[in-house]
Amino acid sequence: MREIPVSDITEAVARLCVEANRSLPADLEASIVSASQREENALGRSILCDLCENMRAARDLGLPVCQDTGMAVVFAEIGQEVHFTGGSFEEAVNKGVHRGYTEGLLRCSVAADPIRRGNTGDNTPAVIHTRLVPGDRVSLTVAPKGFGSENMSRLQMMTPAATEEDLIAFVAETVRLAGGNPCPPVVLGVGIGGDFEQCALLAKTALCRPVSERNKDPFYAGLEEKMLRAVNETGVGPQGFGGDTTALAVNIEWAPTHIAGLPIAVNVGCHVTRHGSLVL
Repeated sequence: MREIPVSDITEAVARLCVEANRSLPADLEASIVSASQREENALGRSILCDLCENMRAARDLGLPVCQDTGMAVVFAEIGQEVHFTGGSFEEAVNKGVHRGYTEGLLRCSVAADPIRRGNTGDNTPAVIHTRLVPGDRVSLTVAPKGFGSENMSRLQMMTPAATEEDLIAFVAETVRLAGGNPCPPVVLGVGIGGDFEQCALLAKTALCRPVSERNKDPFYAGLEEKMLRAVNETGVGPQGFGGDTTALAVNIEWAPTHIAGLPIAVNVGCHVTRHGSLVL
């Protein structure tokens, strides 16, 4: 049994909150730069170049890459041979979010009550997803999620009669309806299968996969490419002003489902689909 003080969790989460908000994953940044070089629409190309300059400025000045520094989503894979000492794991995560957002001067955007509102003042509580895995390590991923894109996400409980073309059309329709609201070019996390809540979680998890990596299953890798092509054919373009680059990537995660169902969820990520990870 390996003991890990929860203070290490707090320190790691605080660090990841700040780092994820100040710089994008290298492959995502490279994808935006590449898109700026091949975009044929003049206005779209100009916007993509502005996004590249914004990324450079954020990194050089130590500022958030977007003013919406998101709701903190934390994925934790906890080894079964780990014993936490010194307090509660969940409390430690929220202490880390508190420190990261207040000391890192990040915008605090969490409403204390969904209807009566009121700001919690430190971006807590985080949305925490934990999974027990073999081993004695803890893998943490912090994925700040802004709501300009989150609000554009959709879930549809389809039937097994739905075709591959129906799934592609649903994803493309989601992006078309969103227009410029999620600050395209977007990254799309698509969950297929499971049940109502697992499907949505699959879509969220998919957003944490590098945009340079395709699904390991060749069938779903091919479906990712088909969905990406359909989305870019909508012509929504950078920031909704038209162009070839509406999405940078479509990442699919899937799970077995009930014989009577075919759920699909699309979690829309903006061009700053942020996440940072480390292993303790």
